[in-house]
Amino acid sequence: MHIEKISEIIAHFIGLFEMTTDEMRLRTNYAEGAGPGADGPALPDQDAFTAAFSSDLQLKDYDPGINYKSGSYEIEFGPARHFGRVFEESIEKLAAIAGKDIPLPHFGDPTDIVLTDEPDLTVFAGPGSAISHVLQVNALYDDDYLDMTDGVHAPRDTSFVIEQLADFSTKAEIFTPFASLHRTDTYDGALKIAEDLQNYTRNARNTEDSGVTSPDSDVTHHFATTEPMDDKVYVNGKAETDIPVLDDFLPDRGLAKLPEEPDDSNTSVEQTDPSGSSLDVTAGANLVVNVASVINTGVITSVTAVMGNYHQVDAISQAFVYSDNDEIAATLHSSGHSAEEVGTVAKNIALFEHSTFEPSSHAEPVSAESTFPNSWRVSVIDGDVSFVQWIEQYHFVTDNDTMTVTTSGSEATVLTGGNTSINFSSFFQMGLQYDLVIIGGNVLDINSITQVSLLYDNDWVRAEGDLDPGADLQTGNNLIWNFASIHNVGTGGPFEAMPDYMAATQKAIEDRDANMPEGLSFDVNFQGYAGLNVLYITGNLYDMTIIKQVSILGDSDDVTQAASTILENNPDATVTIDTGNNAVVNIAEIVDYDSFGQTTYLAGQLYSDAILIQGGLVEHDTTQPQPADDRLANEVIAFLDNDDPAGGDCADGVINAGNDFSWSSTHPADVMQAMVA
Repeated sequence: MHIEKISEIIAHFIGLFEMTTDEMRLRTNYAEGAGPGADGPALPDQDAFTAAFSSDLQLKDYDPGINYKSGSYEIEFGPARHFGRVFEESIEKLAAIAGKDIPLPHFGDPTDIVLTDEPDLTVFAGPGSAISHVLQVNALYDDDYLDMTDGVHAPRDTSFVIEQLADFSTKAEIFTPFASLHRTDTYDGALKIAEDLQNYTRNARNTEDSGVTSPDSDVTHHFATTEPMDDKVYVNGKAETDIPVLDDFLPDRGLAKLPEEPDDSNTSVEQTDPSGSSLDVTAGANLVVNVASVINTGVITSVTAVMGNYHQVDAISQAFVYSDNDEIAATLHSSGHSAEEVGTVAKNIALFEHSTFEPSSHAEPVSAESTFPNSWRVSVIDGDVSFVQWIEQYHFVTDNDTMTVTTSGSEATVLTGGNTSINFSSFFQMGLQYDLVIIGGNVLDINSITQVSLLYDNDWVRAEGDLDPGADLQTGNNLIWNFASIHNVGTGGPFEAMPDYMAATQKAIEDRDANMPEGLSFDVNFQGYAGLNVLYITGNLYDMTIIKQVSILGDSDDVTQAASTILENNPDATVTIDTGNNAVVNIAEIVDYDSFGQTTYLAGQLYSDAILIQGGLVEHDTTQPQPADDRLANEVIAFLDNDDPAGGDCADGVINAGNDFSWSSTHPADVMQAMVA
């Protein structure tokens, strides 16, 4: 560095330090010392200072390298060793052993000669367990109160809606016996779930007669079968070939529909025509959705060998309970649509599928020469392995609106519903690929879907005063949709008996024998393989996917249409009241890749069960609402303007107290608490 050179120059000039080399230390420094005195001792003469001094050493530059030569270790340089005494001692020891009458092995037996030790099998660590628990809960309370008149209308008590929904939940339990399953991470807990499912299936098989029963007139269907047909769609207990499409049944949400993207047009959208007198009220149009999808490929293998038992259980239980008993005033009934005319559409849809994995069409063709594996790579997992996906989704939504509406001489739009609550869960597990998986214990393969939909949509539409019956009403057109699908890949073919070489393979792995058993080299499943990638699980394997979906919606609206005081100025006023168009949707899908081949060897017993339960219940509740106490309602919307709305300065009004969005979270109340205009 330049700064170091400068510092060195300065130090030389000011005398801060003195540099002395090793060569100068070997010389006599005459500047600092003094010569010997006259009376001093005489120093001997030194040959180095004489003129005749000479040296045969050659001066060379400094070389940092080191030249090393090892010493000689040849045997002829070592001391002589006498072997005579050693041989004599060996003879003496053999004679002593012979005198004790100890049997000795015969010389020449091949087992007595060990040339080299056999290498042990190199074992690699296998993949671990994968456990996921998902809990999604949405709670939304949106009970609105709206009064567009100058009168006094007491709010109503809506607690009866919660009580009725709780009663609906109790009645739905007869259709969903697997809803009470509790989350578990242990093999004992998974085995208990498998045993409960199997016991219920056996009991249902013993008591099953026609498959469809109707113990009550309010039960739309009660269907249970322990032998669901593959690739058949069950809709409300009936086998069909086509899967219904959700888009064909979704109700029109009206004012709550999401706005469309504007067109890229330069055309003016200005409206110069005078606005008419209309009132559009939407108190329903709520949307509650649960969506869950699980694709499980925990261990990808073409051949599986199970040394224990194999338990496979697939279960789907679906239930809905709803009440859509509307009361419409006689004055309005002639122009409206009653609940009987446009009722609630409720569907339980279930599908069981089985298939085998089909390799890609672009795979390399198998050569004409038969090639079989002659080497292997082994991975071992000590203990049990679990692949658990547990998903629970819950919705609790109430939208009980109480309104007194009237025309105002202008266009008025009121939206107190239109709430949207969504739970979405998607799980995709990609495991490692093996050519052969050996499971030393049992296999538990459990897939279960439980769906419950509850809807309370009892509405009251009343008329107050001298009212012109020019109203268009929609109090029904609700949708309840439960869709469940379980698709197993790789278990469609029959299980095969365990061959002897699979047991030999298990023993070779446990003994750490590096030699691959000969039987694996002739298995037709491994034809074309140069080597095998093997996974050995010493314990049990349980693959469990549980999905539980519960959607509860209470939408009991009480709408009173009051006579307008300005009808003489608005003879053509139109009124549209919509308290229905709600949608409760549960969608669940499980795709379980048990094997990527068509061969599963089983040494124990096979327990394979499947059950489907579908039930629907329609309640005709006649509970009448009661006035609330003095407590303030959740939302109070009061219009207190007494000015004449027929004046030239009046404007259109839009009241939006709905459109609450809940996405896998909890909202105890609406954002808007009070609005005064």
